[in-house]
Amino acid sequence: MNQSLQTMLDLKAHIMLQGGQERINKQHAKGKLTARERVDLLFDPGTFVEYNMFVKPRATRFGMDKVDAPADGIVTGHGLINGRRAFVYSQDATVLGGSMGEMHGLKLARMQELALEAGVPIIGLNDSGGGRLQEGPGASVYGTVFYNNVNSSGVIPQISAIMGSCAGGACYSPALTDFVIMVDKSSKAFITGPKVIQQVTGEVVDLETLGGAATHSTKSGLCQLVARDDYDCIAQIKCLLSFFPDNCTQMPPVYQCGDDVNRRIEELNDIIPDNKRRSYDMKSIITKIADDNFFFEISPMYARNIIIGFVRMGGMPVGVVANQTGCMAGCLDINASCKAARFIRTCDAFNIPLLSIVDVPGYLPGVQQEHDGIIRHGAKMLYAWAEATVPKIIMPIRKSYGGATPAMCSIDMHADFVMAWPTCERAVVGADAAVAVLYKNEIEQAADPAAAREMYKKMYEDEFLNPYRSAELGKFEDVIEPAESRKKIIQTLRMFWGRKKQRPARKHGNIPL
Repeated sequence: MNQSLQTMLDLKAHIMLQGGQERINKQHAKGKLTARERVDLLFDPGTFVEYNMFVKPRATRFGMDKVDAPADGIVTGHGLINGRRAFVYSQDATVLGGSMGEMHGLKLARMQELALEAGVPIIGLNDSGGGRLQEGPGASVYGTVFYNNVNSSGVIPQISAIMGSCAGGACYSPALTDFVIMVDKSSKAFITGPKVIQQVTGEVVDLETLGGAATHSTKSGLCQLVARDDYDCIAQIKCLLSFFPDNCTQMPPVYQCGDDVNRRIEELNDIIPDNKRRSYDMKSIITKIADDNFFFEISPMYARNIIIGFVRMGGMPVGVVANQTGCMAGCLDINASCKAARFIRTCDAFNIPLLSIVDVPGYLPGVQQEHDGIIRHGAKMLYAWAEATVPKIIMPIRKSYGGATPAMCSIDMHADFVMAWPTCERAVVGADAAVAVLYKNEIEQAADPAAAREMYKKMYEDEFLNPYRSAELGKFEDVIEPAESRKKIIQTLRMFWGRKKQRPARKHGNIPL
């Protein structure tokens, strides 16, 4: 064999061994796959093309000239995921802890730039100890990475998986992408570690409590999906990608549907309790109307009073926003508003139609909510719905009260079709609150105030709290049999699928952040 060819093969074999078998074994002992194993699992067999595998650190100080750092601790390239093109970077924790040095960062940034040029998704598999201290200021390429994240935002799908450590400034890149997936018990993301926090504030906290998957999926809202292990993480990435087009100029993929598009769902006719104060599981409605009863929920453990996620209906992907009456009666609060607004804007950016299933009694009342900015944060939902140009289908099924009505989208927010169930009530407030204002004096002066209150309450309910009054005024465009919901939604989706709607000419809007 030619000597130069043999040299090349030997070099590649050495690089493929990553940080060495001992470190690979340590990675496996933690229940984690290596950077290359993750890439192999993500892409269709034989399709991955690697970039810059011969790159090494440029720095020579602090002993770096004696360090063996294959591929500078990051695997980059492109391939096919279920037959569709995508770019990837996968940080290698077996090489210098996956730390970002100059060349490591430049490799990562090149993938971002090439993905944007090719108009295809990019997936980041993060497993890094942070910036490489031995390289000093030259190690920080974070600014370039962040710039590329923002430049690609809304143009190509960006998915970040945190599959180990993600510390310091590195955390901001996943936060700038469309979705963040973390692996339970093995992922950690934080700006400042426990030791520094204790030195500065005196607070004592462990890594898992500070920045584990449970924390970021329930408290901070950074993490939208939690995986059981690396295998489940890769599977969730593939599923998530299946709902998205390659870029914002394309429509999302439509899959062949084996589920009858005219399927009636008789159980929906009786799913709303007679007692208006009783809750039910909104997710059961979503799954029943979806193709094959499959609902891919996003952020299921954060702001649980609002439900967001993806379904297919007639093979077409749809983003669902719905109130969960089993949590805070489905009221909107600060976290729910931010969660929903972000999801609405993500769907709109990638031409995914939106379905809003409404059962909302209003915004959550309270001094803390007011002081923390419910007006400002609640306005984000209004902005997101008004800004969206994708088909917007609205299905109010029980309560639709006050300012929360446009926050869940309504005819006034240029919804494309509003179909209500016969159980729906649309009003400024509920009957109890209304009669307390409208008939205050009459109730106080009545011989039997309780009986008078009930009489006026029934009058108000008969007059306003039925869908036909709203339909008369054009607020509801149809009142449908609940069992027909799936059929009606799919008919509307087919009518508006691929619709092009222009926004006014401007540089960009000014969302109330």
